[in-house]
Amino acid sequence: MSSYGVTLLSGGLDSTTVTSMAMTQVDHLSSITFHYGQTHSKEVECAKRIADFLQLNHKLMDISFLGEIAWYSALTNPERFPIPSGEHDSDIGFGVPITYVPLRNTIFLSLAAAYLESSILKAIEIDGENQNMIQAKIFMAPNAIDYSGYPDCRPEFYEKAVDTLNEGSKISQSYGIDFQVETPIITMSKAEIARLAVQIKAPIHLTWSCYQGMDNPCGTCDSCILRAKGFREAGIKDPALME
Repeated sequence: MSSYGVTLLSGGLDSTTVTSMAMTQVDHLSSITFHYGQTHSKEVECAKRIADFLQLNHKLMDISFLGEIAWYSALTNPERFPIPSGEHDSDIGFGVPITYVPLRNTIFLSLAAAYLESSILKAIEIDGENQNMIQAKIFMAPNAIDYSGYPDCRPEFYEKAVDTLNEGSKISQSYGIDFQVETPIITMSKAEIARLAVQIKAPIHLTWSCYQGMDNPCGTCDSCILRAKGFREAGIKDPALME
């Protein structure tokens, strides 16, 4: 079997952990980072450094138009919707917060699939690879345990989304190659993710999770609070705060 894969690398703890896992599971792996009009470029810069550290093929895709389309979010429109801060970790995850970006993961997944399908079509139709020996894997890092309540981070979403991709793709309908959407940490707690990241030596010292783009993490946004909770419960010092 020859496996082709793409991993979505945001520059955060979760996606860096999943990307490190993917490197041991795929023959031909590329990483993609989306600049989608978010409020700052800090996580994008971190993603570049992580890909370099892992010596991984990395593609930065500018889809900043999404910020204008999906404008009802604190991550794309902070002037109108301030980023929430100061919540207790036990209060996070009830309801969908203003940091949700409308259909972001739906769009990310579709773009990643299009990129991966192009690579596989080239392998079959130009390079002459045997279609019966090819796998197509998309790695993403949603989490439905210690999370902010986003609807596109639930297992149910990905179960249905992969069916849609396969119904509408040439590699599935013409060559019988179904996309596999791998979400290995979707049912893990942040503490379990932190332990796993350390165990597999993922470069989490290079990661950025904060919704703000300051020199140091703010420590008060939902993402910072959940990350701190995870490392605290894991009994591990956060390497990104030790740099």
